[in-house]
Amino acid sequence: MADGRNLLVIMSDEHNPKVAGYAGHPVVATPNLDRLAARGTRFDAAYTPSPICVPARGAFATGQPVHRSRCWDNAIAYDGRMPSWHKALRDRGHHVASIGKLHYEGHADQDYGLSEMILPMQITGGTGDVTLLIRDPEDVREGAARKLLAQSGPGESEYTIYDRKVAAAAQVWLRESAPKHTDKPWVLFVSMVAPHFPLTAPPEHYYRYAGQALPRPKLWDAPLEERLPHPWLRNYGRRSDHYQHFRGDADLQRALAGYLGLTSFMDENVGKILAALEEAGFADDTRVIYTSDHGDNLGVRGLWGKVTMYEESARVPLLMAGPDVPAGATCGTPVTLCDVSATILDAVGASDAIADLGLPGTSLLSLAGEAAQDRLALSEMHTYCPGGVFMLRTLRHKYIHYVGGPPQLFDLETDPEELHDLAGDPAHATLLARMEARLRGMLDPETVDAEAVSDQAHKIAEHGGKERIQQRERMAYTPPPAG
Repeated sequence: MADGRNLLVIMSDEHNPKVAGYAGHPVVATPNLDRLAARGTRFDAAYTPSPICVPARGAFATGQPVHRSRCWDNAIAYDGRMPSWHKALRDRGHHVASIGKLHYEGHADQDYGLSEMILPMQITGGTGDVTLLIRDPEDVREGAARKLLAQSGPGESEYTIYDRKVAAAAQVWLRESAPKHTDKPWVLFVSMVAPHFPLTAPPEHYYRYAGQALPRPKLWDAPLEERLPHPWLRNYGRRSDHYQHFRGDADLQRALAGYLGLTSFMDENVGKILAALEEAGFADDTRVIYTSDHGDNLGVRGLWGKVTMYEESARVPLLMAGPDVPAGATCGTPVTLCDVSATILDAVGASDAIADLGLPGTSLLSLAGEAAQDRLALSEMHTYCPGGVFMLRTLRHKYIHYVGGPPQLFDLETDPEELHDLAGDPAHATLLARMEARLRGMLDPETVDAEAVSDQAHKIAEHGGKERIQQRERMAYTPPPAG
């Protein structure tokens, strides 16, 4: 159990964990995250519970994996009925404030257990992207890549304007509201959208990278069978419309500059929030966590956005600093955002709530500074595919189980870029069987997949059926709140 301190949690959206100075990226500038990493601990085997926004955030809120939260896709969001870390803390007398993106259901009469919600960004209209309820492989999101290309470049978007407001509100809260809540440790959750697409970056950040010969994504020029060696991946690539239209060098460099620019823009806002924490006099008594809801493929294998179980998409950046956190340390133990949920409770002195809520997570405070443990990290995907996908990460290996399809197996120690699938190698048959058994020891993939399909079928019926949903305009991304 940790000594209770205040806690500042900063979450970005769609931050590829490799795109940070502290992670060794050769170009991107992230000085504020670099300083946070230097004075704290990096968790280099941290994963999202699901590589898509709403399920990841539902799992983070509840501290439960997706098959328990049942937030399967971007149309089935957290509705406040399942216990959450924020409600547990509010019930124990802690002040819990959120500023920015939540991606919950968002109806006005719902209680999410937060003491206050400032500038909350929820799923659109309380329904989200209902087109993702439909998992049929023939359904193609035509024009997605063209839209991504058209919005890549210098400028301001709804999201950059929103993030500036979120960062400003966080600074005001730390200076004016935090001093009013000193009876018990408080939690401030700040959630920004960058570097999520559209890849429109403020000019001062975009032009830092535009014109440079930015590193080409892995397998960008490879043949289709090498880029997307699995049938599920080829289906996703076709549905997401990426590799048909997004191949030219000029397109590539513009999109990369936009993403790197947004990452530096996000880092700048992180710096402003941390400076306000210091100026308000809370830095010495506040732990800080930085993470993201999921990553971004960022052109690797010709794919953009998230959804896949490769490292670029399923792994997340995770930093923790402050009292009792080892400085300049790296932890290689596999963890997920569900462990961050447990950490939040522990960090403010409410570790009893971890057991009370039945959370499967472990506090990062107990893992930081310790030798890497062979622990299991689970991620799930229940949209963009006819069958569910389950990823299990151990200390050394990654196993990906596709319901109705062949598995994948990678040795991340010898093959960190995931170029050599070992699943079909007879020499690894025993390991493959062992990994599947470990997954089935946690859940039954076919049963979970059937539950997801059933819940999605009920939602499809609520919205008038498949044909009516397919007539809707597809959502490129969730708009920020007005005002």
